[in-house]
Amino acid sequence: MTYTVKSTLPESDLRTVAEALQGTLLDLIDLSLAAKQIHWNVVGPRFRSIHLQLDEVVDTARQYSDTVAERASALGISPDGRSTTVAGGSAVNTVKEGWLPDNDAVRLMVEALGAVITKARERMKAVGPVDPVTEDVFIQLTGVLEKEHWMFQAENRG
Repeated sequence: MTYTVKSTLPESDLRTVAEALQGTLLDLIDLSLAAKQIHWNVVGPRFRSIHLQLDEVVDTARQYSDTVAERASALGISPDGRSTTVAGGSAVNTVKEGWLPDNDAVRLMVEALGAVITKARERMKAVGPVDPVTEDVFIQLTGVLEKEHWMFQAENRG
């Protein structure tokens, strides 16, 4: 790899961190898009509460996608958040078009959050031994996403 910004991490460690950050960036961008798609199309008696809760996920995903991309940049890794890259590399399943009953909307968000959390935990384990700073980003991110995951699971309480 050629770097404009030179990292202090050894090359092999940098590759591990680069893969983890790039994969997470794609997941977070796609999570924000999926949550917005669901947000615009949710219908049902719990519309308002779910609609507002989805905005929280969008805000979290957007904030952390910036954190992840800037961490990559700080290490000399050029982040790639282009739509074609996201479409080809995200762990989030595609949200179908059309209206979504509130129970389906919640189920889709539980699945999407679960997929992103699972990948984040795998990546956290991979970067931990080579870059504790990046590991900390994953720790913070995972905690916030797990809270959202719990809250959506509690939404389908019936």
